[in-house]
Amino acid sequence: MIRLTVLYNLPPDEDEESFVEWRLSQHQLSQGGIPGVVASSFHRITDAPDGGAPPYRFMTTADWPDRASFEAGFYDSQVQAKMQEDVKRIRDAVFLVSELLGSSRDDGLQEVHSG
Repeated sequence: MIRLTVLYNLPPDEDEESFVEWRLSQHQLSQGGIPGVVASSFHRITDAPDGGAPPYRFMTTADWPDRASFEAGFYDSQVQAKMQEDVKRIRDAVFLVSELLGSSRDDGLQEVHSG
């Protein structure tokens, strides 16, 4: 599995509740329309482990089953054009692409994944 993680803040003039409303409606629907995406999530970051202020306010993730479907979906010209518009609403964005190597669940099941 390939995961795109985006960490970001909002510009000072962006109303957080209006942004969250947009993000959970229009944007969430458009994310589901990206070819190959099998799951996506949106998080408000509330705390840092050291008790200080977290460096980012929000995190978005999107998952694809494999590298080929990620590249076909994420790098699609229409997806990139839409993303260029959407990132105008955020600041300090960090985009990370990761490959799942292993996972575990609270029921004790552990899995090793191969690419």
